[in-house]
Amino acid sequence: MYLRVTKRKRKDGSAVEYVQLAHNYRDPKTGFAKPEVLYTFGRKDELDLDALRRLVRSICRFLEPGEVEEIQRQLGEEWAFEFLGARQLGGAWFLDKLWHKLRIGATLDRLLQSRNYRRPIERLIFAMVANRALNPSSKLAMETWVANEVLIDGLPEVEVHQLYQAMDFLLEASETIQHDVFFSVANLFNLEVDLIFLDTTTTYFEIEGEDEDAYDEDGRVLEKGLRKRSKNDKDNHPELAHVVIAFAVTRTGIPVRCWVWPGDESDQNLVEEVKRDLNGWRMGRVVLVTDAGFNSEKNRRILQGAGGHYIVGEKMRQGQRGLPVDALKRPGTYKTLDNGLKIKEVVVGEGEARRRFIVAINPVEAERERKKREDIVREVERRLNELKQLDGEPHTKAACALRSHPVYGRYIRQTKGGKLKLNRAKIRSEAHFDGKFLISTSDDTLSAEDAVMGYKQLAEIERVFRDLKHTIDIRPVFHRLPDRIKAHVLLCWLAMLLIRLAEQETDQTWQSILTTLQPLQMGICRTASGEVWQSSPVTKAQHELFTKLSLKLPPKYYKLPAPKSCQQ
Repeated sequence: MYLRVTKRKRKDGSAVEYVQLAHNYRDPKTGFAKPEVLYTFGRKDELDLDALRRLVRSICRFLEPGEVEEIQRQLGEEWAFEFLGARQLGGAWFLDKLWHKLRIGATLDRLLQSRNYRRPIERLIFAMVANRALNPSSKLAMETWVANEVLIDGLPEVEVHQLYQAMDFLLEASETIQHDVFFSVANLFNLEVDLIFLDTTTTYFEIEGEDEDAYDEDGRVLEKGLRKRSKNDKDNHPELAHVVIAFAVTRTGIPVRCWVWPGDESDQNLVEEVKRDLNGWRMGRVVLVTDAGFNSEKNRRILQGAGGHYIVGEKMRQGQRGLPVDALKRPGTYKTLDNGLKIKEVVVGEGEARRRFIVAINPVEAERERKKREDIVREVERRLNELKQLDGEPHTKAACALRSHPVYGRYIRQTKGGKLKLNRAKIRSEAHFDGKFLISTSDDTLSAEDAVMGYKQLAEIERVFRDLKHTIDIRPVFHRLPDRIKAHVLLCWLAMLLIRLAEQETDQTWQSILTTLQPLQMGICRTASGEVWQSSPVTKAQHELFTKLSLKLPPKYYKLPAPKSCQQ
């Protein structure tokens, strides 16, 4: 008996091959040997290799162990089988299918049609995005990561100069990409985009100095340097150069757009560009939610442009004069919401100067701030009692250190004679603000409850920034050219977008999703016919993740060698 391959032609002229189990017998009439088919295994391109393996094992049960070994020895390389290793599959495959569901790949391919790139730019961009989400590393380290550690479908290997070329294209097409991705995501996942949250963070560069500005012949600034030192950095590294990064985020925490500015740029100077870019998307009526860092009369006018509105936080503890202070002094009855918040609406001014404020009190936060202040005051009193103070005498080093302390010094005053005392008026003033926050809004159709809850949701963007720095590892940045820095931020934004959508649709954290997907590997074996790439079995938890997002599972066999023709 033997295996043989037969061919049959279809009506369209194409050929189909079939694998059959046959044996030869002598025809009693003619006296010649003729083949007889005992079993048909099916089409060669759809061959069930597991069935053949079971048949081989079944036959070997009737042979002596020594005979099996002798047959294997005689066959030699034809029976060779070697496990070469495994690649990470679960996370990369999951992100790749989500990438295509959002039509990000289709958007990139459409933009690439008019360009004669010989490299798979779309695959290179996805590989860099997946790297930020799965195993953040340098572009140089990605050469090893793609070639040896992970399976990126359609990209067997990369070179670092190819990645840089892909980054250049990403930045060039960033406006169209962000626009198309936003509307694709909004339509697919029914995102609520009536509230858009805006906030900024910074990321630093471990370099000496900062980028210089470019000037014209008259000494006017043509282009500001991107990497700048700033006292307002949010990474506690004022000695290092920074850039400012802004994200626009939906109420469910999905980042839909990003910006990059020089590190010494203040928040109040950024609103005009943000508003202009969002207006270009023609999203309809949008309320932009920001914190007090963006609050200025000029910015409020900009935010109200083109039919837009704002919800913005107000500063309360700096003793400034004007409308916010008047709003806090106005009498009124607080309304208690279902979540325990107490709110009071106040309108100050008339006509064009009219502004609508909402004072809110969080009882839980108020109690926490009260206890914290009482602990600080007790420590201040203890330290004051330990000082040896005399009127008219110079301060000791201990007294000077206490007076200038960033925490304890807030509650200390100095008498005319030079003695340090507890500032009880300051303590009473601080107690007046416990648990309170003040916001203003330009939208009269928005209820006070919705305005307060909208502002409370601004905390979602803080979580985006935390993950940006600790999951995506956006910092420190080692790119030098401004365009590469901006492209790096775009890659991090795309990675953050995929992560947030995965979390939203599965109701799990990204770390939990990665833990579930980690066991899904692609095993690589070498056989006599060539390499076989086979994925590990999909677990129930993994299947549920893919199902929730309607993503296609990886195939059992990713790569198979072409079967050799079997002859008699």
